[in-house]
Amino acid sequence: MTANSDETMQALQHEVQRLLGRCLLRLQQYERLIKAIMGDCEISGPAHALEEVRAARMTATAGKTLGTIVGELLGSYVVPNEVDTPIPTSTDTSDGHISIGSRLQLSDADFARTENDLRDLVLLRNNLVHHFIDQHDIRTLDGCRGGRDALIKAYTRIDRHFEELRAWAKGMHDARRALAGVVQSDAFHDLVVNGIHPDGTVFWPGAGIVRALQEASGVLAVKGWTTVAEAGRWIAERYPEQRPEKYGCSSWRQVVHESRFFELRYFEVGALRVARYRDKKRPANPS
Repeated sequence: MTANSDETMQALQHEVQRLLGRCLLRLQQYERLIKAIMGDCEISGPAHALEEVRAARMTATAGKTLGTIVGELLGSYVVPNEVDTPIPTSTDTSDGHISIGSRLQLSDADFARTENDLRDLVLLRNNLVHHFIDQHDIRTLDGCRGGRDALIKAYTRIDRHFEELRAWAKGMHDARRALAGVVQSDAFHDLVVNGIHPDGTVFWPGAGIVRALQEASGVLAVKGWTTVAEAGRWIAERYPEQRPEKYGCSSWRQVVHESRFFELRYFEVGALRVARYRDKKRPANPS
Protein backbone atom coordinates (compact mmCIF):
# COMPACT_ATOMS: atom_id res chain seq x y z
CA MET A 1 0.00 0.00 0.00
CA THR A 2 2.83 2.37 0.86
CA ALA A 3 4.62 1.67 -2.41
CA ASN A 4 1.41 2.23 -4.38
CA SER A 5 0.73 5.45 -2.50
CA ASP A 6 4.23 6.71 -3.21
CA GLU A 7 3.89 5.91 -6.90
CA THR A 8 0.51 7.64 -7.04
CA MET A 9 1.91 10.67 -5.23
CA GLN A 10 4.90 10.85 -7.55
CA ALA A 11 2.73 10.55 -10.65
CA LEU A 12 0.40 13.29 -9.41
CA GLN A 13 3.30 15.56 -8.54
CA HIS A 14 4.76 15.12 -12.02
CA GLU A 15 1.37 15.88 -13.53
CA VAL A 16 1.06 19.04 -11.44
CA GLN A 17 4.54 20.12 -12.52
CA ARG A 18 3.69 19.51 -16.18
CA LEU A 19 0.44 21.45 -15.95
CA LEU A 20 2.08 24.32 -14.09
CA GLY A 21 4.80 24.51 -16.73
CA ARG A 22 2.16 24.53 -19.48
CA CYS A 23 0.34 27.43 -17.81
CA LEU A 24 3.53 29.43 -17.35
CA LEU A 25 4.62 28.89 -20.95
CA ARG A 26 1.24 30.07 -22.20
CA LEU A 27 1.46 33.11 -19.94
CA GLN A 28 4.88 33.93 -21.38
CA GLN A 29 3.42 33.71 -24.88
CA TYR A 30 0.63 36.02 -23.78
CA GLU A 31 3.06 38.52 -22.27
CA ARG A 32 5.21 38.58 -25.40
CA LEU A 33 2.20 39.20 -27.61
CA ILE A 34 0.64 41.90 -25.44
CA LYS A 35 4.00 43.70 -25.26
CA ALA A 36 4.29 43.53 -29.05
CA ILE A 37 0.82 45.08 -29.35
CA MET A 38 1.68 47.87 -26.93
CA GLY A 39 4.99 48.47 -28.67
CA ASP A 40 3.26 48.82 -32.03
CA CYS A 41 -0.06 50.46 -31.18
CA GLU A 42 1.37 53.98 -31.27
CA ILE A 43 4.52 55.28 -32.94
CA SER A 44 5.46 58.91 -33.26
CA GLY A 45 8.59 60.54 -34.60
CA PRO A 46 10.45 61.85 -37.65
CA ALA A 47 9.59 59.98 -40.83
CA HIS A 48 13.18 58.88 -41.41
CA ALA A 49 13.57 57.49 -37.87
CA LEU A 50 10.33 55.60 -37.30
CA GLU A 51 12.07 52.22 -37.24
CA GLU A 52 14.48 53.43 -34.54
CA VAL A 53 11.57 54.91 -32.57
CA ARG A 54 9.70 51.60 -32.81
CA ALA A 55 12.74 49.62 -31.66
CA ALA A 56 13.22 51.91 -28.67
CA ARG A 57 9.55 51.58 -27.74
CA MET A 58 9.78 47.79 -27.95
CA THR A 59 12.85 47.81 -25.70
CA ALA A 60 11.11 50.02 -23.13
CA THR A 61 8.04 47.78 -23.17
CA ALA A 62 10.00 44.54 -22.82
CA GLY A 63 11.00 45.22 -19.21
CA LYS A 64 7.50 45.96 -17.90
CA THR A 65 5.42 43.57 -15.86
CA LEU A 66 2.18 42.08 -17.12
CA GLY A 67 0.22 44.17 -14.63
CA THR A 68 1.83 47.38 -15.88
CA ILE A 69 1.23 46.49 -19.53
CA VAL A 70 -2.41 45.61 -18.90
CA GLY A 71 -2.88 48.95 -17.13
CA GLU A 72 -1.40 50.77 -20.12
CA LEU A 73 -3.40 48.71 -22.63
CA LEU A 74 -6.71 49.69 -21.05
CA GLY A 75 -7.58 53.22 -22.02
CA SER A 76 -4.84 53.53 -24.66
CA TYR A 77 -5.28 50.68 -27.13
CA VAL A 78 -8.47 49.15 -25.72
CA VAL A 79 -11.03 51.92 -25.18
CA PRO A 80 -14.80 52.14 -24.66
CA ASN A 81 -16.90 53.64 -27.44
CA GLU A 82 -18.14 56.47 -25.26
CA VAL A 83 -14.63 57.82 -24.74
CA ASP A 84 -13.73 60.21 -27.52
CA THR A 85 -10.00 59.45 -27.59
CA PRO A 86 -8.45 60.66 -30.84
CA ILE A 87 -6.37 58.12 -32.71
CA PRO A 88 -2.87 59.61 -32.91
CA THR A 89 -2.47 59.30 -36.66
CA SER A 90 -1.23 62.41 -38.37
CA THR A 91 1.54 63.85 -40.49
CA ASP A 92 3.05 67.21 -39.72
CA THR A 93 4.75 67.94 -43.00
CA SER A 94 6.58 70.95 -41.60
CA ASP A 95 9.27 68.66 -40.21
CA GLY A 96 8.37 65.25 -41.60
CA HIS A 97 6.91 64.17 -38.25
CA ILE A 98 4.53 61.21 -38.28
CA SER A 99 2.22 59.80 -35.61
CA ILE A 100 0.58 56.46 -36.25
CA GLY A 101 -1.82 54.88 -33.77
CA SER A 102 -4.36 52.09 -33.45
CA ARG A 103 -7.41 51.71 -31.23
CA LEU A 104 -9.70 48.82 -30.33
CA GLN A 105 -13.06 50.31 -29.43
CA LEU A 106 -15.45 48.13 -27.43
CA SER A 107 -18.98 48.67 -26.22
CA ASP A 108 -19.22 49.82 -22.62
CA ALA A 109 -20.29 46.35 -21.50
CA ASP A 110 -17.51 44.61 -23.43
CA PHE A 111 -14.94 47.07 -22.15
CA ALA A 112 -16.01 46.50 -18.55
CA ARG A 113 -15.89 42.72 -19.07
CA THR A 114 -12.49 42.92 -20.74
CA GLU A 115 -11.13 45.12 -17.96
CA ASN A 116 -12.29 42.70 -15.27
CA ASP A 117 -11.02 39.68 -17.20
CA LEU A 118 -7.58 41.21 -17.70
CA ARG A 119 -7.30 42.18 -14.04
CA ASP A 120 -8.25 38.62 -13.10
CA LEU A 121 -5.64 37.27 -15.51
CA VAL A 122 -2.91 39.34 -13.85
CA LEU A 123 -4.04 38.04 -10.45
CA LEU A 124 -4.06 34.48 -11.79
CA ARG A 125 -0.56 34.89 -13.17
CA ASN A 126 0.75 36.25 -9.88
CA ASN A 127 -0.87 33.42 -7.91
CA LEU A 128 0.65 30.78 -10.19
CA VAL A 129 4.11 32.33 -10.06
CA HIS A 130 4.26 33.32 -6.40
CA HIS A 131 1.62 31.46 -4.40
CA PHE A 132 0.75 28.16 -6.06
CA ILE A 133 2.52 25.90 -3.54
CA ASP A 134 1.10 27.96 -0.68
CA GLN A 135 -2.40 27.31 -1.96
CA HIS A 136 -1.87 23.66 -2.91
CA ASP A 137 0.17 21.33 -0.72
CA ILE A 138 1.61 18.96 -3.31
CA ARG A 139 3.09 16.80 -0.53
CA THR A 140 -0.37 15.30 -0.09
CA LEU A 141 -2.62 13.41 -2.49
CA ASP A 142 -5.51 15.80 -1.92
CA GLY A 143 -3.22 18.79 -2.45
CA CYS A 144 -1.94 17.33 -5.71
CA ARG A 145 -5.43 16.57 -6.96
CA GLY A 146 -6.66 20.07 -6.06
CA GLY A 147 -3.63 21.63 -7.70
CA ARG A 148 -4.11 19.56 -10.84
CA ASP A 149 -7.77 20.56 -11.17
CA ALA A 150 -6.93 24.23 -10.53
CA LEU A 151 -4.21 24.19 -13.20
CA ILE A 152 -6.49 22.64 -15.79
CA LYS A 153 -9.02 25.42 -15.19
CA ALA A 154 -6.27 28.05 -15.16
CA TYR A 155 -4.91 26.93 -18.52
CA THR A 156 -8.39 27.12 -20.05
CA ARG A 157 -8.70 30.72 -18.87
CA ILE A 158 -5.21 31.68 -19.99
CA ASP A 159 -5.66 30.08 -23.40
CA ARG A 160 -8.97 31.88 -23.92
CA HIS A 161 -7.27 35.20 -23.19
CA PHE A 162 -4.41 34.31 -25.51
CA GLU A 163 -6.73 33.53 -28.42
CA GLU A 164 -8.60 36.80 -27.85
CA LEU A 165 -5.33 38.70 -27.79
CA ARG A 166 -4.18 36.95 -30.96
CA ALA A 167 -7.36 38.13 -32.70
CA TRP A 168 -6.58 41.70 -31.59
CA ALA A 169 -3.03 41.37 -32.90
CA LYS A 170 -4.28 40.08 -36.25
CA GLY A 171 -6.63 43.05 -36.58
CA MET A 172 -3.76 45.43 -35.86
CA HIS A 173 -1.50 43.59 -38.29
CA ASP A 174 -4.08 43.78 -41.08
CA ALA A 175 -4.57 47.51 -40.46
CA ARG A 176 -0.83 48.08 -40.48
CA ARG A 177 -0.42 46.21 -43.76
CA ALA A 178 -3.05 48.42 -45.36
CA LEU A 179 -1.36 51.51 -43.94
CA ALA A 180 2.04 50.31 -45.13
CA GLY A 181 0.73 50.28 -48.69
CA VAL A 182 -0.17 53.94 -48.33
CA VAL A 183 3.05 54.92 -46.53
CA GLN A 184 5.22 53.28 -49.17
CA SER A 185 3.45 55.05 -52.03
CA ASP A 186 5.08 57.88 -53.97
CA ALA A 187 2.17 60.15 -53.12
CA PHE A 188 2.69 59.68 -49.38
CA HIS A 189 6.43 60.24 -49.72
CA ASP A 190 5.83 63.45 -51.65
CA LEU A 191 3.38 64.66 -49.02
CA VAL A 192 5.52 63.91 -45.96
CA VAL A 193 9.02 64.52 -47.30
CA ASN A 194 8.33 67.17 -49.93
CA GLY A 195 5.08 68.82 -48.84
CA ILE A 196 3.48 68.13 -52.22
CA HIS A 197 -0.24 67.33 -51.95
CA PRO A 198 -1.90 64.84 -54.30
CA ASP A 199 -3.50 67.72 -56.23
CA GLY A 200 -0.05 69.18 -56.93
CA THR A 201 -0.28 72.11 -54.52
CA VAL A 202 2.78 72.64 -52.35
CA PHE A 203 2.86 73.11 -48.59
CA TRP A 204 6.05 75.13 -48.58
CA PRO A 205 6.82 74.85 -44.84
CA GLY A 206 7.11 71.10 -45.38
CA ALA A 207 8.86 71.20 -48.75
CA GLY A 208 12.08 69.24 -49.06
CA ILE A 209 13.46 71.80 -51.49
CA VAL A 210 13.08 74.55 -48.88
CA ARG A 211 15.07 72.51 -46.37
CA ALA A 212 17.70 71.95 -49.06
CA LEU A 213 17.93 75.68 -49.76
CA GLN A 214 18.28 76.37 -46.03
CA GLU A 215 21.02 73.77 -45.76
CA ALA A 216 22.82 75.18 -48.80
CA SER A 217 22.64 78.64 -47.31
CA GLY A 218 24.19 77.40 -44.09
CA VAL A 219 27.20 76.17 -46.09
CA LEU A 220 27.52 78.75 -48.87
CA ALA A 221 26.32 82.05 -47.41
CA VAL A 222 28.69 85.01 -47.52
CA LYS A 223 27.72 87.80 -45.13
CA GLY A 224 24.28 86.21 -44.84
CA TRP A 225 23.55 85.98 -48.57
CA THR A 226 23.71 82.93 -50.83
CA THR A 227 23.94 82.97 -54.61
CA VAL A 228 20.85 81.23 -56.00
CA ALA A 229 22.65 79.57 -58.91
CA GLU A 230 25.43 78.30 -56.67
CA ALA A 231 22.89 76.89 -54.21
CA GLY A 232 21.10 75.17 -57.09
CA ARG A 233 24.30 73.45 -58.20
CA TRP A 234 25.13 72.46 -54.60
CA ILE A 235 21.68 70.92 -54.12
CA ALA A 236 21.77 69.12 -57.48
CA GLU A 237 24.95 67.32 -56.41
CA ARG A 238 23.64 66.24 -53.01
CA TYR A 239 19.86 66.02 -53.44
CA PRO A 240 19.24 65.41 -57.16
CA GLU A 241 15.58 64.60 -56.51
CA GLN A 242 15.01 68.16 -55.28
CA ARG A 243 14.35 70.00 -58.53
CA PRO A 244 12.32 73.18 -59.15
CA GLU A 245 10.05 71.50 -61.71
CA LYS A 246 9.02 68.94 -59.06
CA TYR A 247 7.35 71.83 -57.27
CA GLY A 248 5.82 73.42 -60.35
CA CYS A 249 8.58 76.02 -60.71
CA SER A 250 10.67 76.81 -63.76
CA SER A 251 13.77 78.01 -61.91
CA TRP A 252 15.49 78.14 -58.52
CA ARG A 253 14.65 81.84 -58.30
CA GLN A 254 10.98 81.01 -58.61
CA VAL A 255 11.29 78.45 -55.79
CA VAL A 256 12.94 81.06 -53.59
CA HIS A 257 10.16 83.53 -54.40
CA GLU A 258 7.19 81.15 -54.21
CA SER A 259 8.22 79.58 -50.91
CA ARG A 260 8.11 82.96 -49.12
CA PHE A 261 10.75 81.64 -46.72
CA PHE A 262 13.51 83.71 -48.23
CA GLU A 263 14.33 87.25 -49.16
CA LEU A 264 15.50 87.53 -52.79
CA ARG A 265 17.73 90.36 -53.97
CA TYR A 266 19.79 91.14 -57.05
CA PHE A 267 23.38 92.29 -56.70
CA GLU A 268 25.58 93.92 -59.32
CA VAL A 269 28.76 91.86 -59.62
CA GLY A 270 30.89 93.46 -62.29
CA ALA A 271 28.75 93.49 -65.40
CA LEU A 272 26.48 90.76 -64.09
CA ARG A 273 23.24 90.92 -62.12
CA VAL A 274 23.36 88.06 -59.58
CA ALA A 275 20.36 86.73 -57.64
CA ARG A 276 21.00 85.97 -54.00
CA TYR A 277 18.77 84.93 -51.12
CA ARG A 278 18.71 84.69 -47.36
CA ASP A 279 16.41 83.08 -44.85
CA LYS A 280 13.93 85.65 -43.54
CA LYS A 281 14.42 84.29 -40.06
CA ARG A 282 18.15 84.96 -40.23
CA PRO A 283 19.19 88.58 -40.58
CA ALA A 284 22.14 89.19 -42.84
CA ASN A 285 25.54 89.56 -41.22
CA PRO A 286 26.82 93.12 -41.14
CA SER A 287 29.09 94.05 -44.04
